[in-house]
Amino acid sequence: MTELKDFSSPEIQRDFDIHEHDPAAIEAVYDTYADMRAKCPVAHSPKYGGHFIATTYDDIHDIVRDAGVFSSRVINVPDSIGQDGEMIPIQIDPPDHTSYRAIINPLFSPKRMRDLEPQIRAIVTELLDKMLTEPKVDFVDAFAREFPSQVFLALMGWDLADAPKLNHWVDMMVLGKPGASEEENEAIREQAGMEVYAYFAEMVDERMENPGDAEDITQILMSSQFEGRDLTQFEILNILLLFMIGGLHTVQGQLAHTVIYMAQNPEVRRQLVNDLDLVPTAVEEMLRYESAVCPAREVTEDTVVNGVQLKAGDKILIPFAAANRDPEKFDDPDTVDLTREPNPHLAFGAGNHRCVGSHLARLELRVAFEEIHTRMPDYRLDPEDLPERHLSQVKGVVRLPLIIGESL
Repeated sequence: MTELKDFSSPEIQRDFDIHEHDPAAIEAVYDTYADMRAKCPVAHSPKYGGHFIATTYDDIHDIVRDAGVFSSRVINVPDSIGQDGEMIPIQIDPPDHTSYRAIINPLFSPKRMRDLEPQIRAIVTELLDKMLTEPKVDFVDAFAREFPSQVFLALMGWDLADAPKLNHWVDMMVLGKPGASEEENEAIREQAGMEVYAYFAEMVDERMENPGDAEDITQILMSSQFEGRDLTQFEILNILLLFMIGGLHTVQGQLAHTVIYMAQNPEVRRQLVNDLDLVPTAVEEMLRYESAVCPAREVTEDTVVNGVQLKAGDKILIPFAAANRDPEKFDDPDTVDLTREPNPHLAFGAGNHRCVGSHLARLELRVAFEEIHTRMPDYRLDPEDLPERHLSQVKGVVRLPLIIGESL
């Protein structure tokens, strides 16, 4: 009988930090996942009080589908990004999770998303109109950051001019301040969280005083009930926080990672430019190839994952990026294939906590892919001014200098 490994076993120790700031380590993260997958599919890191990391598709798929053993009460390492209480419904376990999802799912139904497409396309068009007046732009500042934040504000029925504030708060909560200590970043995240809650409360209070006839998400949440009672303001604020965190940085990162890849691989970009019918499968392939989200789970009872003993109370990271490059699940996983089908990636998770905003994210990415590659078929990176990525539980891009109208 094979002896079980545990948190003290030397062969599974890795000095892995999901909030790593070293550029070389950030660029090599897929190699790091591959090394762990080959040598210790469930590794252990001493960072942030100690936690495990799963790296195979099958293990991560099983974990996200077992809410009984792997609770979503803790989805962050370290525990908090500045939220006050659990973000709803992602940090709520069944049975309450089911009731909350019954409220939220209709807000992001495929039909509701289809009805939003003209508004989303108008936002994309306006941003591209401004961006295409310059020969060189920072794509993150000019488009990738602004686009999802404006969509979020439009869905809420709030002022689109507030986008810079939202982006600042999300950056602070997700990334903290590079170079700051863990204690300093905890304080930075808490301060940003307090400012976000105050802003949300102001928006909800204003709507209560002036309800109007809007059918936006703010109004719908204020009219919703949880098991026969009205949602409390606290519940509404924690739902809105999840929508903001989940909707802004994820789409921003996905767009920027995609543009970096397409700039570096013009033959793939031209394939898309010449056949926009490929956009839906291209969106799925880029979601697989550059999966931004790396959530965590808390173990509720002693269990074994891939020969490693986990104890109740342990935390385990489940990087979807590692699962989606597993060669046991995907042929040639480090190569982009815009026609890849089937493509059972886990970019949106799986099980009852599968991303509630997946239909919206797909719509945003599809419209952006179409418009960018119609109006901006040629672009390239500047070898003297390269992109800067960041690693966190939402992997993204800090800045992306882009030369427009030229290609490799």
